[in-house]
Amino acid sequence: MTTGDAYRRAGVDIDAGNALVDAIKPLAKATARRGADAGLGGFGALFDLKAAGYRDPILVAGTDGVGTKLKIAIAAGCHHTIGIDLVAMSVNDLLVQGAEPLFFLDYFATGRLDVAVGSGVVAGIADGCRQAGCALIGGETAEMPGLYAKGDYDLAGFAVGAVERDQLLTGDTVAAGDIVLGLASSGVHSNGYSLVRRIVEQAGLGYGDPAPFDSGRSLGDALLTPTRIYVRPVLAAVRAGTIRALAHITGGGLLENIPRVLPAGLGVALDVTRWPLPPVFGWLARTGALSATELARTFNCGIGMVVVCAPDRAAEAVAILQNEGETVSRIGTVVASGDGPRVALSGTETWPG
Repeated sequence: MTTGDAYRRAGVDIDAGNALVDAIKPLAKATARRGADAGLGGFGALFDLKAAGYRDPILVAGTDGVGTKLKIAIAAGCHHTIGIDLVAMSVNDLLVQGAEPLFFLDYFATGRLDVAVGSGVVAGIADGCRQAGCALIGGETAEMPGLYAKGDYDLAGFAVGAVERDQLLTGDTVAAGDIVLGLASSGVHSNGYSLVRRIVEQAGLGYGDPAPFDSGRSLGDALLTPTRIYVRPVLAAVRAGTIRALAHITGGGLLENIPRVLPAGLGVALDVTRWPLPPVFGWLARTGALSATELARTFNCGIGMVVVCAPDRAAEAVAILQNEGETVSRIGTVVASGDGPRVALSGTETWPG
């Protein structure tokens, strides 16, 4: 028995790992951009900030995963869109500081490597990188038998971006009276799936069943709609100087994420009738008997990115964002919060529950 055979018998297939690297090299190459050549296979990857056009950059870094949405992808046998989610969760976070995502690295871990599954995941990652304009310059594939159940895998993503020092968004200039805009989400995005999965189970549904809220699609397909990537439209508005603060609506929903970018003593008053609640959230609220507060503290409720603008720049910001393909709603204003809630919702009686 050779050493290679012994390792394979122990559950790790080096040949499969090499096959995956060969399969994803052209995917990574397709994400090349100024400053990176997207080459894979070395011990490290390089990025040239000067070649990317920066004069006085601040680097911004982030890491994230996609949570238990992975369980639905595995159960449904759909692995491409989850890679888009992985990129979206990190690059949308970088965007909040006004940063342009420059490069991305991924971590893929599984009990036994399936090259087709791995290639599908990385194809989605490459797709997400192209949408965000960043290069996929490296990553890690870990085959760990005994740690993951058969068919299971886990993902993590790592993104680095840059912003010119004088364009960095900190939220410090936000003031009472500022306008709050909301950019439409594509669905549940990548948060709250432990609750989503419990509601699906309580409803007695399988992921191959028709989606109760989206005729013509399976439940799995509808729930796996990938997270929207806001990079190109929002950067256009940031670089035009129209934005004071941004909030990516992830875990914690509307209630927990918006205050993260507001100065002390300020909050927002949101009118939920100013945008449509997507059908998936209505179904989750009714089926799971969720209150409006639970809905808004768990999910994005149809708003994936919140934009804060000075009153005299809001119309310009809306025009830029709409011209770049975003669905924009004027959803509220910045207010003095005092001892009250930092996110006050009105109109929630129109939400199902």
